[in-house]
Amino acid sequence: MRPVVIIANTPTANTYALREAVARGARRSAVPIEVLSPLEACSVHIMRSAAVILGTTENFGYMSGAIKDFFERIYYPCLEQTQGLPVTLYVRAGSDGTGTVQSVTRILTGLRWKLVQEPLVFKGAWQDRFLSNAEELGEAVALGVEMGVF
Repeated sequence: MRPVVIIANTPTANTYALREAVARGARRSAVPIEVLSPLEACSVHIMRSAAVILGTTENFGYMSGAIKDFFERIYYPCLEQTQGLPVTLYVRAGSDGTGTVQSVTRILTGLRWKLVQEPLVFKGAWQDRFLSNAEELGEAVALGVEMGVF
């Protein structure tokens, strides 16, 4: 069975906690889960995945540099090989996250990956409910793969 790959930058304790919550939720399924930083993820990880969950911080109204670097490295190797790949996105945003979501979804559109749910944006000051929402996200994607929904 191909894994669900979680790729998220985690520059703070809170963003690390979000990534771990996504993974915890995903592990409630029978699907293998692979958790990577954007700097270690490569096109091979993507080409062998069943779905991808991306996590980024909002940096200057844009995706993190680490996620941008990831996309720059995998874009052309994956372009023709991964069309239709199920993907979802979560953003840890200090403000509204709009620019971040737009910048990532433009790239996802170019790759022809399929967003399986609207991006989840964790806005403003930290709230403990972010963790339960992140767990639900991971669980939903992994169970969707397990049940053959996508």
